[in-house]
Amino acid sequence: MAVTIKDVARLAGVSQSSVCRALADPARVRPETRDRVERAAHELDYHPNRVARSLITGRTLNIGVVLPDLANPFFPSVVKAIQTRARGFDYAVFLSDTDEDPALEVPAIRALAEQVDGFLLCSPRAADEELRSNAREKPIVVLNRRVTPFPSVTADSADGMRQAVAHLHALGHRSVAYVAGPRTSWSNRDRLRGLRAATAARGMDLVEAGNVAPTVDGGAAAADLVLATPATAVLAYNDLTALGLIQRFHARGVDVPGRISVVGFDDIHLAALVVPPLTTVAIAKEQIGRAGVDLLLASMAGRDSTGTARRVLPTQLIVRGSTGPAPV
Repeated sequence: MAVTIKDVARLAGVSQSSVCRALADPARVRPETRDRVERAAHELDYHPNRVARSLITGRTLNIGVVLPDLANPFFPSVVKAIQTRARGFDYAVFLSDTDEDPALEVPAIRALAEQVDGFLLCSPRAADEELRSNAREKPIVVLNRRVTPFPSVTADSADGMRQAVAHLHALGHRSVAYVAGPRTSWSNRDRLRGLRAATAARGMDLVEAGNVAPTVDGGAAAADLVLATPATAVLAYNDLTALGLIQRFHARGVDVPGRISVVGFDDIHLAALVVPPLTTVAIAKEQIGRAGVDLLLASMAGRDSTGTARRVLPTQLIVRGSTGPAPV
């Protein structure tokens, strides 16, 4: 005999309507009730019909995720955490990669709008007003950027830069360079603000080496510019850029960290595998994904209708072999 909602309700000790809410719209019930229902459903091997649920609730039970570059190792970690968290609430994830083209972001949102209940925008590059004017139909949470009035999850980049600068200063570096990411990147602007404040506070010279693509090739293209400056250390927009710098330094016979120290940002898996291993500012990538889903579910349930929720996650400097004492 097929298991019914009535059987789940009896085992969980709740009403049938509570079972419906817990399984169809889990954000609307208390966590303890949801846990009891989920345990009962698991024990009875009960699987609600997703099509029937969407017809009842008017929801697709899908979340849209728009990101700039899935080839960047930073984003798969975030997406994996999003999928795991969403699956716990029985939501599926639809993904769109815009290939670092801001012009593709709004069309991607429009294309998915009828198929999802809300969006997570990961590091969007489009202008704030463009996102606001074209993304009003469905709830939105922004990751790695702040766009009023949407809820957001960001990392404390300013503190991460402060930690990196303090580390380099302690090693005797007094002139550092920064290889920036895309001009349209909010994270790049946020990191640069933190870096400027941190170097000024310690009386260090900062050389800004221009904006490059956030890739290995982008970093390699900036390496010669960095070597033409007095800087004895270079901080990169992200780890891929830092790996490109190291690659080009090695090709020119420049010792890292003997001649120049290198610091990245993100702490992707590859950072610990290169030679020398990359010193970097770690971002809690999985935590960003989980927090984003939680904020989006709360927004869809009407618990953050004002869009004022902001979560700022800590960063941590990971010291490895790519930084060392300033050359004498």
